[in-house]
Amino acid sequence: MAADRAGAPPRAWQRMLSGRRLDLLDPSPLDIEIADIAHGLARVARWNGQTSGEHAFSVAQHSLLVEALYGELVPAASAEARLAALLHDAPEYVIGDMISPFKSVMGGSYKECELKLQRAIHLRFSLPAELSPGLLKDIKRADQIAAYYEATLLAGFSTAEATEYFGRPRGFSADRFDFTPRSVTWAQAAFLKRFTALESKRQTVPAANSTV
Repeated sequence: MAADRAGAPPRAWQRMLSGRRLDLLDPSPLDIEIADIAHGLARVARWNGQTSGEHAFSVAQHSLLVEALYGELVPAASAEARLAALLHDAPEYVIGDMISPFKSVMGGSYKECELKLQRAIHLRFSLPAELSPGLLKDIKRADQIAAYYEATLLAGFSTAEATEYFGRPRGFSADRFDFTPRSVTWAQAAFLKRFTALESKRQTVPAANSTV
C-alpha cells in the first residue's frame, strides 16, 4: 500500500470500490457491503500465496470450503448459522490473511482490529455481534479441517506436520470437496452466489428459529 504524504493528517480508513470509506479503528456496519467483501476475499491468498496451482487459493474459496464442511458437521444448521460460517474470515477482505505465526508476533492489536471488524460485519448482515460458544466451536473445527487439507494438498505440509498443527480429520474425505485453486473472478462470483442463497433461505425461516 502506498505511503501517505508526509504531513498529511493521520488516516485509518480505506476507500472501497463501492465508494464506502471504512474506518478500521471504528468500523460502522453501514460502511460494509457484501460486494466489497467478495471482491476483497477473492483477491487475498491463503498461506501467503505459498500454494500449488495456476491460481492462488483465495480466502473466498476457503470460506466456501469452511461453510460446506460446517454443513457436514452440523447437518441441521440454520441458514443463519451457515452464513456465520461463510463470513468467519470476512475481516480479511480489508486486513488480509495474516498467517498464524505472524499473528503471534503481532499480539493483541491485530486481534482487536479483527474483532471490531467481525462484529461490524455481523451487525451489517443481522447476525449477533458475538456468536454462541457452541457455534464458534463448530466453525473452528470446520476451519481446522479445511486447514489440514489445504496444508497437505496445496501448501506442501507433510501429513505429520499438518496433524501436529491442525489435527487429522476423522470421517471426512478430501475427494468430496473442491481444493482446486480457482481464478479471482470465479471465487468472487461463487462467494456472492452462496451468500445470496443463504440470505434467501434466511428470509423463509422465522427469527425465532435462529441457532446463533
